[in-house]
Amino acid sequence: MPRSDVAGRVGRPGAGTGSGSRAAGIALLVLGAVLMGVVAVTTPWNALGPGAPEVRPDPARDFTPAQLARADAFDAATSLPGYLSLALTLVIAGVLVLTPVGARLIGRIRGPWWVRAILGVLGVYVVSLLLRWPLGMWMETVLREYGLSTQTWGTWTADRLKNFGLQIVLSGVAVLVIVALARKWPRTWWIPASLGAFTLTVVLSFAYPVVVEPMFNTFTPLPAGQLRADLLAMAAKDGVPVKDVLVADASRRTTALNAYVSGFGATRRIVVYDTLVSQPADEVKLIVAHELGHAKRDDVLYGTLVGALGAAAGTCLLFIAVQALRRRAGVSSAGDPRAVGLLVGLISLGTVLSGPAQNVVSRQIEARADAHALDLTRDPATFVAMQKSLAVRNISDLSPNALEYLLYASHPSTAERIAMARSWAGLNGLPRP
Repeated sequence: MPRSDVAGRVGRPGAGTGSGSRAAGIALLVLGAVLMGVVAVTTPWNALGPGAPEVRPDPARDFTPAQLARADAFDAATSLPGYLSLALTLVIAGVLVLTPVGARLIGRIRGPWWVRAILGVLGVYVVSLLLRWPLGMWMETVLREYGLSTQTWGTWTADRLKNFGLQIVLSGVAVLVIVALARKWPRTWWIPASLGAFTLTVVLSFAYPVVVEPMFNTFTPLPAGQLRADLLAMAAKDGVPVKDVLVADASRRTTALNAYVSGFGATRRIVVYDTLVSQPADEVKLIVAHELGHAKRDDVLYGTLVGALGAAAGTCLLFIAVQALRRRAGVSSAGDPRAVGLLVGLISLGTVLSGPAQNVVSRQIEARADAHALDLTRDPATFVAMQKSLAVRNISDLSPNALEYLLYASHPSTAERIAMARSWAGLNGLPRP
């Protein structure tokens, strides 16, 4: 490869160390402290508040042996491909971060630095996609066996390629910008990169509902009728400005039931799956009441702030990690086009390692939204019925083990949500369902 990619504009070996790493370390500590402060203040660590009676989660109380056995069988069938996918992520990232294999392969590419960087990113993700493809097919086969997937292999492939394209655009641009910044400012590229990561997170969160979501689903207003009128009236009673409730054509992909809120400000929307609107109206209202809880508390906005601070702090950590591991990965600096493998590997590791902490916060926020739904409807019996219906229809893991709960649970378990409803009933002097 041309020597100009190792020396010259990217700086001498070791550029970016010393005072650059110390400054990035100080910024990391400051951003980390701010991040923890925001999380500590905005996270509802006790959704029901003091005085709520303790109710022990007990799946056997609400589900039949056959339902428990089916949930356990589905969990066992999906756990192996899930764990293998996680292991593959760690292995690929480990190879890119701890060995010079990625740098050597990317070093075979010829052309301007930006062409080599783009093709390097594309190559890393294509290899990862091909290695994951059989695991994805395995998981899709299990979903079909249990009646959760309604996709054909054609639509499944199309969705997977859309996800891949989106990943390439977002990750490719981010990595390319980092390499460009590192070539111009070898010691301080983390400063503009952190600002860019913060800004990009905010922009994507705002634009996601109107740019990304339509790539995967078609959204139509909930048809006029009693349900629509009741939902809008409930939102008005709750003091949440909702111009519309949208229905996503999720049935072309799944039989699962779900609803969500995304965006903020002008792009905030409440979306229900078309599989949900045919369910009992009282249960639909409770699910939407949960989503109104997110909207009323501006959970997406605060989540975006936390995510943006995390992205900025992560960029500082990325700078420090690159300096520590660049020689092991066989590159001179982040400005070396061959470093895209190291950057992709570190970003992948950061995503995996930050997941459990994000889940801890998410579970608390979801519990608060459940409490809001109970406060708004004052119907714990229907809440319990709704949770049971969702769990059976979606084949939820009713007794998640500690590792799965840590890695994957962004919501409290069904048993925990039902127990909270019973606790809420006791706190409010209503019969426990």
